Amino acid sequence: MTTTLRNYHARMQRVLDHIDQHLDRNLDLDELSRVAAFSKFHFHRQFAAAFGLSVHRYIQLVRMKRASYRLAYRDVDSVTEIAMDAGYDAPDAFARAFRQRFSQSPSQFRKSPDWEPWLAALGPLNQARSKLMQRTFAADDIEIREVSPTPVAIMKHVGDPARIGDTIKRFIAWRKAAGLNPKTSSTFNIFHSDPRVTSPDEYRLDLCVSTDRPIKTNGEHVEAGMIPGGRCAVLRVVGNTDDLEPAALYLYRDWLPASGEEARDFPLYCQRLTFFPEEPEHAAVTELFLPLK
Repeated sequence: MTTTLRNYHARMQRVLDHIDQHLDRNLDLDELSRVAAFSKFHFHRQFAAAFGLSVHRYIQLVRMKRASYRLAYRDVDSVTEIAMDAGYDAPDAFARAFRQRFSQSPSQFRKSPDWEPWLAALGPLNQARSKLMQRTFAADDIEIREVSPTPVAIMKHVGDPARIGDTIKRFIAWRKAAGLNPKTSSTFNIFHSDPRVTSPDEYRLDLCVSTDRPIKTNGEHVEAGMIPGGRCAVLRVVGNTDDLEPAALYLYRDWLPASGEEARDFPLYCQRLTFFPEEPEHAAVTELFLPLK
């Protein structure tokens, strides 16, 4: 990539970060073109050419994604509050737009999300970001770290990866009832399966929270477990952490063969350090751990 093209991408990245940081504000072309340092007369065409979406539609999708996360995972936020933060003057206007986008009303989605139309509706947003924001990693991004054993409570997700949202919703409700706040009890995911080579019905992911307390299941299937201590290659991922596959591929395909290291007999796992929508999506931080011998 040439220096000129890297500079162009960096200017567009500033725009995406600015949108993420200021979703509660009215974002117009004048403001966004100034952030990118492009002419306001051409910026909307440059944005659409880069991302395949108009600026207006891109912002709508980002706001709807944040709104859907808050509906599914944050019961303390009212529908009215979520509607206002998404840029709508009234809940009924938000409800119409939400139903049109996701084929459910906000209240229906909050109670029982239908993830298939949700994934389809947000597909253009994910594709738009991947067109320009392809992540690259380097050996200098890897830290070899000695980690301590961590006792955890585990809720397993077994089945279609598209349904992980249902398990996350149950996991959040369970840990809230158990008093295991993310600020004081760390959140981990253990990746037992590679979705690229595993059939959907055999896919497994463990949702974990650190705790050494006796586990009260509260009607859920939760069990005690341990993330073992030892040496790990650690790769920090900042930004949209819904898809950690590029980071995992770098660790296995590029870094591990060249490092002279050998993987230990425990799955790849991650620690979620900050979360969307509590943080703007570009600021979410996850660390990926590859256990080493």
